[in-house]
Parts: sequence; structure tokens; C-alpha cells
Amino acid sequence: MTVLTIKINQRTKAGKAFMAMSESFFKGLNGIEVIEEHPKKEKILAKSIYSDTFIAKMKKAKEEIKKGNTTRLDPNDVWGSIL
Repeated sequence: MTVLTIKINQRTKAGKAFMAMSESFFKGLNGIEVIEEHPKKEKILAKSIYSDTFIAKMKKAKEEIKKGNTTRLDPNDVWGSIL
């Protein structure tokens, strides 16, 4: 199987014409499948600005909060409430 990726700007005249032609030409053919993907959405989902260790720490903290393992800090005596 060969995968062919084509970027088409559907706002342009050529892009609209290509989409119309490809939809009519490939419709009903076995062995050819047209898959529409939106690159902006995939880039956001695929790549995170945070490191893997930071994400793991946040997930662990979220689980601890769900379990009820939290500490309340007194704003007047922060160091006293930590120790």
C-alpha cells in the first residue's frame, strides 16, 4: 500500500477544482480511500510544550488529589504548616 499526502488549500480556485475533481473521480473506486485530515488540529494534539516528566508529575498529583492526599497551607504561617 502507498500513502500519498497532498496539501490542498480549499479556499483557492485551484484547490476547490482539485477537490471537486478528486471527489467525483475517486467515488466508488475500490482500493482508493480519501481521508481528510486537518493538520493544525493534529499538530496541537501530537506535540506538547511540556516535558514528559512534568506531565507525569501532574498526573500523579491529580491522582493524589482524587484520593484526598492533600495538605492545607495556612497563609499566615506557610513554613509552620509545611513542617
